[in-house]
Amino acid sequence: MTEPGRTALVTGASGGIGEELARLFAADSYELVLVARSRDKLESLSAELSAKSGRPAHALPADLARAGAPREIFDGLKARGVGVDVLVNNAGFGGYGPFAEGDLSAQLGMIQVNVAALTHLTRLFLPAMLERRSGHVMNVASTAAFQPGPLMAVYYATKAYVLSFSEAIANELEGTGVTVSALCPGPTETGFVAAAGMSESKLFDRGAMSARAVAEAGYRGMLEGKTVVIPGFRNALLARTVGFMPRKLVTKVVRGIQERRDS
Repeated sequence: MTEPGRTALVTGASGGIGEELARLFAADSYELVLVARSRDKLESLSAELSAKSGRPAHALPADLARAGAPREIFDGLKARGVGVDVLVNNAGFGGYGPFAEGDLSAQLGMIQVNVAALTHLTRLFLPAMLERRSGHVMNVASTAAFQPGPLMAVYYATKAYVLSFSEAIANELEGTGVTVSALCPGPTETGFVAAAGMSESKLFDRGAMSARAVAEAGYRGMLEGKTVVIPGFRNALLARTVGFMPRKLVTKVVRGIQERRDS
């Protein structure tokens, strides 16, 4: 159990891994700040978790595709006297198809949410954690971070950034009392597939982990101070193995997995 009075901010909390992480924090008596675009889902979840835990759960609708959203979140919480002990940067989305044929605004929005907003929020909330000499940052990356991803080029590249960024600042923060973890799930049962237009991709043919199992692995890893958490033995094995293979071969293999079943 955690100490009473601690607060966790979870982005992308309206479903999938983010929702399951919020449930785990609530069960551990954290006050919650839940961030996502969907006001109705957030308010429903916050009411449910607050009733179960007896701790406040704040619904904070925000679109992290807007460059100013992280600062607005930070300033709003500061004005209300709400500190953040744990920051979970879970919000993110993908897109499927050849890069040159993709929607440019969607691709740039992906970089804004997956990379810029994550970096911005971390930079805003980290100094107070360092001053208190305690805190956790969990950045949700992906096993996609370990190799290039043809047909999802921008998404894979954003997750490579998240992993590299997390590992670097985790090293910088050693001995400060603040930890940084990169959660790197493989295929997971969430709304991601439909949102990314990947329903015909071969990537999920070998099954997927539940969002709950991924969240539990990430939560345990964060509390243990692990820098990189890869849920599932097969996911961990594949992620580590690609480092020993020629990059051109890895890229070709990933392309084959990413292609549509009728290709």
